[in-house]
Amino acid sequence: MGVFDNAKDAAEATGKKVGEWADDTKDRIGDKVDEVKADAEVKRTEGDVKKAEAERDATHAKNDYKENLRD
Repeated sequence: MGVFDNAKDAAEATGKKVGEWADDTKDRIGDKVDEVKADAEVKRTEGDVKKAEAERDATHAKNDYKENLRD
């Protein structure tokens, strides 16, 4: 029976390791997904900032033009 007990213990240990590996892999994938989402949010926000800056510059140019017409 000792051989069977050893085999059972080895199988249980292997199963535990595989389960830990699967959990670790799932966590790594989740972390990567979070990273990609955060990077996408940064890019979107940077785009919003550039758009707002362009609108601001256009407004300044329009107001300067109108001010020059008043002179």
